[in-house]
Amino acid sequence: MNKTKSFDIPKQLIWRAYKQVSKNRGAAGVDGVSITKFEENLKDNLYKLWNRMSSGSYFPEPVKAVAIPKDMGGGQRILCVPSVFDRIGQTAAAMYLEPLVEPKFHEDSYGYRPNKSALDAVDTVRKRCWRYDWTIDLDISGFFDNLDHELVLRAIKKHTDCKWVILYVERWMEAPIQQADGRRVARDKGVPQG
Repeated sequence: MNKTKSFDIPKQLIWRAYKQVSKNRGAAGVDGVSITKFEENLKDNLYKLWNRMSSGSYFPEPVKAVAIPKDMGGGQRILCVPSVFDRIGQTAAAMYLEPLVEPKFHEDSYGYRPNKSALDAVDTVRKRCWRYDWTIDLDISGFFDNLDHELVLRAIKKHTDCKWVILYVERWMEAPIQQADGRRVARDKGVPQG
């Protein structure tokens, strides 16, 4: 471990996380910095992120609330857009955690999983519909909006004792939501969907 840093976060991990985030492009967060703008000073921005995360001095920006119309005219859904810096940091943490937790998931779990998609889930359902006379369609209303932060952290700690991952997951969960009018809403439960 680097003796001058609180956490041993490989620079290569931040680079791989950036490469993943840059593929998706995505919108700018509250800081107004798009991927294109971030890339104008790529080396310095990646170093700044790595340096702050490694030293423990990294704090996420508020997430930007964006209202998106729901399908079938069912009102609006609020998406939360993190900054590019935060997306890269979150992706680095996910890349660290994924190999530890991925083997624990049920094979029929499709949401937010690598190499699994909604189309894969539909294909599985289509095959099973021919074998069974019944199906169950369920949705946990407000699931992401009501996740208990302590339970999320407990679940992470069950799979790793990596201090930087635990610290930053907690900070990302607690980052406020910035509304379109500039108002900031604190969060003590739930995780942003973006």
